Amino acid sequence: MSENPFSLWVYLSQSPLLWLTVTLLIYAVADAVSLATQRHPLANPVLHSMWIIGAFLLLTGTSYTTYFGGAQFVHFLLGPATVALAVPLYENRKVVAAAILPMLAALVMGSVTAIVSVVLLAEAAGLPRAVVLSLAPKSVTAGVAMGISESLLADPSLTAVAVVLTGIMGAIIVTPLMNRAGITDFRARGFAVGIAAHGIGTARAFQVDAIAGVFAGVAMSLNALVTSLLVPLAVTLMMR
Repeated sequence: MSENPFSLWVYLSQSPLLWLTVTLLIYAVADAVSLATQRHPLANPVLHSMWIIGAFLLLTGTSYTTYFGGAQFVHFLLGPATVALAVPLYENRKVVAAAILPMLAALVMGSVTAIVSVVLLAEAAGLPRAVVLSLAPKSVTAGVAMGISESLLADPSLTAVAVVLTGIMGAIIVTPLMNRAGITDFRARGFAVGIAAHGIGTARAFQVDAIAGVFAGVAMSLNALVTSLLVPLAVTLMMR
């Protein structure tokens, strides 16, 4: 028997398989809890998986680099998962095509509002220019947002944090907010959360209703394109 009771843990902690297993196991438990609460907004599995894994890494003294050695396999699947959104979109293409004009109008208004609001609030709070630039693309999916941040010479890491927090907040408040506002059309509900809360919001939309998920996926994709064009222009004009 080893004299060091932690030697086995030290060995296992360097294995990518361990952190992949931890990630999947914690998410599975968080998702089961979410399902048991009938998908209550505050039981969002992404939110609880995030803080549980973070606390676990702190308690075990594990670096993010070591953790990501295993979690990168889940990260790799984000690409195929995003592409897979084309399947429900194709199945509901007639419903989407029928709402193309309202969607385009909502897309422009939503994209502009997401950019302008955060820049103005950050400016009003007196945040440094680098932070303002990092927050500007917060409402698009992480890969695109970090690319925009790099093009603005901002901090992609801060952008990634802002993107995740935006997505989680959007996923939590979308259902209560829409219910309070009396918006019952799942096309509008899904499109709104897709613009505001990208992939995490889209996942929440699919949990609530298939049509909401389809429109959220469309909004997420189109918003990434529009935001990548608008952010450099808007930030340049507003920061002068």
